[in-house]
Amino acid sequence: MVDIIFILMAFLCGSLPFSIWVGKAIMGLDVRQFGDGNPGAANVYRAGNKLAGLLTLILEISKAAIPVGMAYHNLGMRGLPMYFIAIAPILGHVFSPFLGFRGGKGLATALGIWIGLTLWKASLAGVVFVAIGIALFTAPGWAVMLALTGILASLLLWMPDPLLLWVLVSQAIILIWTHRVDLSQPPRLRPWLAGHFLRGEH
Repeated sequence: MVDIIFILMAFLCGSLPFSIWVGKAIMGLDVRQFGDGNPGAANVYRAGNKLAGLLTLILEISKAAIPVGMAYHNLGMRGLPMYFIAIAPILGHVFSPFLGFRGGKGLATALGIWIGLTLWKASLAGVVFVAIGIALFTAPGWAVMLALTGILASLLLWMPDPLLLWVLVSQAIILIWTHRVDLSQPPRLRPWLAGHFLRGEH
């Protein structure tokens, strides 16, 4: 019963559309009118309020990190129940019942899951690699793929737990689907970097 309660709680927490609520409360705007049209911290930022964007980012990360961290570290859950608890927040975010089961892309929520599971270890690799990807590629989807690669490398090197690897595989499938528009095109380097290579600079 505790397992089922935590799975449902994790899904419900993940489904909370903080970007919509923060955008309306602070700016009086629907953030889905900006950027890529998805509910998420990035579009709160694009709407013109950096503080609101930061607040949303923290909330989007926390809504996954808290239930997952409580189950994994405080209650010591493992195995199949923990797998479903770890996947539930991103499923809740992507298929939020608060938004007619049409949610966001899930990147911040995915990061929160890794904070909940590994604290700084895998999550730090994800942050570093997504930052590198954003600097390199014009499409955010390819930055996300690079971040997943960084997380995979950190798990294989330091935490080769089958549970964590299955969570990563499932998360990757979800993120590939939510970023399918970006990934339908080959990765393109940012103009400054592409120009650097075209000029043959070293």
